[in-house]
Amino acid sequence: MSEQSEGFQPDTVLDACGLHCPLPLLKAKQALAGLAAGQLLEVRSTDAGSWRDMASFTDQRAHTLEGREQRDEVYVYWIRKAGDAHS
Repeated sequence: MSEQSEGFQPDTVLDACGLHCPLPLLKAKQALAGLAAGQLLEVRSTDAGSWRDMASFTDQRAHTLEGREQRDEVYVYWIRKAGDAHS
């Protein structure tokens, strides 16, 4: 069983499973703050609201939502940190 879908090779993996809104998003923001521009964060969450939250967050912050998928009860997101001019 492959841990990364679509060939994504994340620099950091955040396991936010079991956390309820808004914690998965807040944890993702914190994780992104620790990454360099262009690095890839993988977020795993069991909160269904995160599907909408992650998309809205990346649209507003100029980060790139490279992909997302649902694996049974777990939602997985790949977010690329924006460049210095957009962070």
